[in-house]
Amino acid sequence: MKHQGGCHCGAVRYEVQGAPEHSGICHCTDCRKASGAPMLSWTAFKDENFAVTQGDPVTRNSSGATMRSFCGDCGTGLYYRNAEYLPGLVDITTATLDTPDDLPPQAHIQVAERIAWMATMHELPEFERFPAPE
Repeated sequence: MKHQGGCHCGAVRYEVQGAPEHSGICHCTDCRKASGAPMLSWTAFKDENFAVTQGDPVTRNSSGATMRSFCGDCGTGLYYRNAEYLPGLVDITTATLDTPDDLPPQAHIQVAERIAWMATMHELPEFERFPAPE
């Protein structure tokens, strides 16, 4: 199966083939800081099945062996490599896929670093769109 995705502005596009190795939601501090979000969903594929098809992502060493690649124009975080912990794999930010619903997360990881209030997020009220002003 082939999956495609890209950044918010469309400058960078990628594709990946085959089945994912794993998919999860990461709560580590590094992912939170890099994304500006309380958690980040990743789907890992074998590196040889991944290709950038348009644009030139910027890659930054965010900590140790962690290499994060993102769009230099809009800043969208796209993928991550860490040869030390995930040799031969590329972790794609699941939400940048054109069809992220195709690859749901299988687990929460790094919950030791999770923001405490994330454990009860499912208890908050939900609104289909912005709630009406009171």
